This record gives sequence, C-alpha cells and structure tokens, in this order.
Amino acid sequence: MKTFIIIFTITAGTFLGKSQQLVYKPINPAFGGDTFNYQWLLSSANAQNQFDDKKDYNSLLDNLNSLDSFTQSLNRQVLSELSRKLFEDQFGEGSIQPGNYLFGSMYLQITTTAQGLLINILDTNTGDQSEIIIPK
Repeated sequence: MKTFIIIFTITAGTFLGKSQQLVYKPINPAFGGDTFNYQWLLSSANAQNQFDDKKDYNSLLDNLNSLDSFTQSLNRQVLSELSRKLFEDQFGEGSIQPGNYLFGSMYLQITTTAQGLLINILDTNTGDQSEIIIPK
C-alpha cells in the first residue's frame, strides 16, 4: 500500500507540477521595450493629462501698468523695512513701537504680550488675516 501511494504521488506530481520560465518584457521603449509602443504610450498619457499648457503667461504682465507695478514695489519695500525694524527691535538695535500701522491695503496691529511681540496682519482688500508671534 505504501508503494502504491508513493508511485501515485510521483506520477501525479509529474503531470501536475509543470512550470514554465517567466520572462519579463518591458513595454516602455525607454526601458528596452518595443519602439512601436512609443506612440501608443504618448497618446495614452496625453489623454489622461488634466493640465492645460496653453495658458498665456504674458497676459499676466500686461494687466499691470507701470503705476501699479511701482505701487506694489513701494509696498514691498515699506513692508520689508518694517519687518527689518521689527526684528531689530526684538533681537537688537531698533525703535519700533507697538501700535496700528496702515500700508496701502495692509493693516498691521502690533502689541506686546507675555509671549513676545504679536503682529496681526490684515489685508483689507481680500480679508486675509495672518498672525505672527516673535518670542522674547
């Protein structure tokens, strides 16, 4: 009986235990695939692309005239100078005083708290608000 089971197992194993060699074949031509797949891969990628590359970025610069550009530059310089003075006041030489400041559309409220210097910034055009705490 043992010999029958052994012979049956060996016989069944030879018929059921067949295998084949696995071979990887890349699809992308950049990794060694067939070069005729390039157009298909490109058209498939373009069909899935949700970004619009046809934007005209030059029109963004045309909307700004020289007066608006100068105003924005002046606002940036004033805010830069104010931030420099704030840092000097907290970390070294400077004479900025707590209070309320208005620079164009930017409203700054500077107060001294137990945590340090509190700066509330409000953009009156958009309503965006930001809070900065400079620790002591």
